Parts: sequence; C-alpha cells; structure tokens
Amino acid sequence: MRSLLARHPELYYSVSATTRSPRPGEIDGKDYYFISRSKFEQLVAEGEFLEWAEFAGNYYGTPREPVFNQICSGKLVLLEIELKGARQIRRSFPQALSIFILPPSFSELEKRIRTRGQDSEEAIARRLNRAQDEINAADEFDIQIVNDDFETTLNSIEATLFK
Repeated sequence: MRSLLARHPELYYSVSATTRSPRPGEIDGKDYYFISRSKFEQLVAEGEFLEWAEFAGNYYGTPREPVFNQICSGKLVLLEIELKGARQIRRSFPQALSIFILPPSFSELEKRIRTRGQDSEEAIARRLNRAQDEINAADEFDIQIVNDDFETTLNSIEATLFK
C-alpha cells in the first residue's frame, strides 16, 4: 500500500481504527488509530464506522467521516480491510471496486506470517484459519491478484485502478 501511495499521492488511504496494540514502528494516526475497546464500541454504537469487524481478538474499523470528506473532494479512496468489512462495504456501496490480494500459496502465506515473528503460535493458527476462509471467498471480489512478485502485483493494482 505504501508503494502504491508513493507512486500516486493523489490517492487517499483510509487509516483504520483498531483496538490492538501498536507494533514496533507503527505510528498512531498514520498506520492506525489505536483506541480502547470501550471507545471502539462507543463509536460503533454511534454509527461512526463505514465498516468494522473483529479479527484475531481485536476490532478494526474504517472511520466514516474522513472517507466521506475525501470522496466529496473528488479523491479516490483506498480501504485495506478484511472479508467481513469488504462485505459491509459491498452492501453499502455496490459501485465500489473490490480487489482481493491472494498469496501465491497457503504455505507461502504461513511463511510470511511466521517471518514477521510478532505472533504467538495460537495467533498464527487463528490467522491461518481466517486466511483460508478469506481465500475461499476471493471470488466475491471484482478482481483477484496473486501477490507472488511485489513489483508485478503493484503494477497489476495500478492497471486495475487507472484503466
């Protein structure tokens, strides 16, 4: 996502809110809005998210107001969300383009998750189970792109967005 935004500063990347703790190097307001579980639940109750979901024991959601502000100003808005959130967006915004980025293989996905070295075995197992469900739903998306080579994947995303 960072590389796409570096090439196309005219795009707006929607920063998600989450209840998980920041990982090393992550910056509040840039990578995520890191908020408490109670604050997140309050924002859900107030209808402040376009979409939200629970993943790996934490909540994630897309704040409504900044996205609408950017759309009204004419910007193309990018959301990086999981399956449940994508389904919510599809129901609310059927005209939205959805792209699913697939791993080259399930074993490669597991390797990538383990290489990060930030998750417990239990968390890795949850992520992999969830990933299998998401991969099985890839055909719900308008476009599927296999991420087996970074530059090729980035070029495919660009071609899809700017065709």
